[in-house]
Amino acid sequence: MSDSTAAPQTAPHPAMVWIPDGNFLMGSDRHYPEEAPAHKVAVKGFWIDTHTVTNAEFKRFVDATGHVTLAERPARAEDYPGADPELLAPSSVVFRKTAGPVDMGNPHNWWTYQRGADWRHPRGPSSSLQGLWKHPVVHVAFEDAEAYAAWAGKSLPTEAEWEFAARGGLEGAEYCWGDEFKVRGRSMANTWQGQFPRQNLLEDGYEWTAPVGSFAPNGYGLYDMAGNVWEWTTDWYQEHGRITHACCTLDNPRGGPVDGSYDPRTPEVRIPRRVMKGGSHLCAPNYCHRYRPAARMAQPVDTSTCHLGFRCIVRAGQAQS
Repeated sequence: MSDSTAAPQTAPHPAMVWIPDGNFLMGSDRHYPEEAPAHKVAVKGFWIDTHTVTNAEFKRFVDATGHVTLAERPARAEDYPGADPELLAPSSVVFRKTAGPVDMGNPHNWWTYQRGADWRHPRGPSSSLQGLWKHPVVHVAFEDAEAYAAWAGKSLPTEAEWEFAARGGLEGAEYCWGDEFKVRGRSMANTWQGQFPRQNLLEDGYEWTAPVGSFAPNGYGLYDMAGNVWEWTTDWYQEHGRITHACCTLDNPRGGPVDGSYDPRTPEVRIPRRVMKGGSHLCAPNYCHRYRPAARMAQPVDTSTCHLGFRCIVRAGQAQS
C-alpha cells in the first residue's frame, strides 16, 4: 500500500467514498477458470459511488437529457443480418423461474427476450417502477451506463478498480466481507437460496432486486458489491492471463475489442463483450457461485438484462478538473 491513503479533497459528489492507492491480488485460482491466474495489480486512488445507480437517479438523468435506452429502441436490421424481424423490436432479457428441473446447460430455459421490458418495466412489460425507486436501475446496456456517467461528471470503473474496491481492504478473502458466506446466520448479500432456477427459498427476503443499501457495507463503506445486480466495467473481456490494466501501473490502450472479446461458442456473432462484476440476486451455489470480488463474466454490449446495473467512479485528476 502506498502513502497516498488520504482523500485528496472532499467528495466530488454526494454518496461517494475514497479508495486509496494500493496493490492487491486480483482474480482467483480456486474457482472458475476465467478468474485465473490470480495476479498482483497496483491501482491508483479514486472516488466510487457507495451504491449502484438507482431508478430514481436514472430517471433524473433521463428527464434532464431525453436519453432513450438501447432496450427502448428497435434494433437495426443491418446489424443483425437474417434475424427474425420480431426480435428486432424494443426488448430486453428477463428471468423466468422454471416450473421444475431443466437442462442447466441451456440458459434459454430461464432467460427470455421480452418485448417492452426496459428500465421502466424491469420485470416485463406489465411491470412498473412503483415501489422500486430505491432499487438499482436495470435493463441498461453499456452505452446507457456510459451516457449516465458522462452526464453525472463521472466515469465507469475498470475491472481492476471495481474489484479492488469490492474487496474492501481484505486481501484474498472469499467474499467482500470475509471468508464465511453468512455472518452469525445473517445474509450479507442479495443472492439466490435454493435450487436455481426453479426454487428460491427467499432466506434473504428478496426474490428480485433489493433497495440499495439493504445489506451491510464492506470495509470501504460500499454497499452491494456482491449480489443484487451485476455491474458494468469498461474492460473488454479477455482471459486474465492476457490482461494488462489501463487504470494501473501496466498501461494498455483500450481503443476497441481485443482477441477473446467475442463469445467463442458463437464465433459468427461479432458482438464485443465487456466484463461485468459482482454477481446478482440470481446467483446460486448450484449454478453461479459468482457473488465474490474475483468473479467475472462477459456481457455483450448490445444486451441489457433484469439483473445488470452499474455504479460510477471519479478518478483523482477527474475530480480536480
